[in-house]
Amino acid sequence: MHFGRKSAAGLNEKVMKRIAIQGIKGCFHEQAARLFYEDNGHIVPEIVECATFEDLYRSMDSGAADAAVMAIEADAAIIAIENTVSGGLLPNFELLRKYDRKIKGEVFLRIQQNLMALPGQRIEDIKEVRTHYMAINQTREFFKDYPWIRLVESEDTAKSAADVAEQGLVGVGAVASELAAELYGLEVLAGSIETYKQNFTRFLVFDDALEVDRPRINKASMCFTLPHTPGSLAHVLTILSFYGMNLTRIQSLPIPGQEWQYFFYVDIKFEDYLRYEQALAAVRPLMEDLDILGEYIAAI
Repeated sequence: MHFGRKSAAGLNEKVMKRIAIQGIKGCFHEQAARLFYEDNGHIVPEIVECATFEDLYRSMDSGAADAAVMAIEADAAIIAIENTVSGGLLPNFELLRKYDRKIKGEVFLRIQQNLMALPGQRIEDIKEVRTHYMAINQTREFFKDYPWIRLVESEDTAKSAADVAEQGLVGVGAVASELAAELYGLEVLAGSIETYKQNFTRFLVFDDALEVDRPRINKASMCFTLPHTPGSLAHVLTILSFYGMNLTRIQSLPIPGQEWQYFFYVDIKFEDYLRYEQALAAVRPLMEDLDILGEYIAAI
């Protein structure tokens, strides 16, 4: 099965990975995890389900997971960080700074929302649809044509599909991925019902065992603070531009307990790693604190 996606990495071993995801099997995090590791020559990963994003990190710390596509007792983890329609997942930015795990890669996954239900039903039979609040926001236009359907917010898209299947809920649908429909034996009544078709979510990959080929590194994520003085941020951005750094994202979040002070989360792309190092050396003295969250290969 093919799902719209782009990924990048430097994986060099064919091993089974235990990948921590937020949500249950069939969710978009699993799609992102499979995309990243399968496209880079790994065996289909073993998925470790986590209730929250913070559980992902605890999972890696406990050794239950190998990596995180932002996971519990896993080797790695994958975490959603931003969406082209809904914007950034702000709580996850705080987790990037809180836990000492380096970003090793990224995945861009096209999000296709699908209406599904128990086999043998029609849309006209559906009175209630359950899904995550972000999926509701992304599909409201579609449901305007079906005013009798009540939209009910749930904790996870895939779990909504699982509940419909496992509880045998007649007249109740779910909005989730095509993978979820396949896993839980549901019938897709309407596919790709999202309002904006260019709907992508960016996921970050955390995997301590992953060695990124340094000559191919062309993207970095960082978090820094600045003195509360006029032009401090503008000065930093001007220097980054001078060195040819392409700012692809900037996000500010308040520093708890410090009035009008902010953490700045920045992603930059570059063509020359040496110029990137020179840029860091130039801006570091202007910052009060700088944390490199990861250096990796850009997916796009």
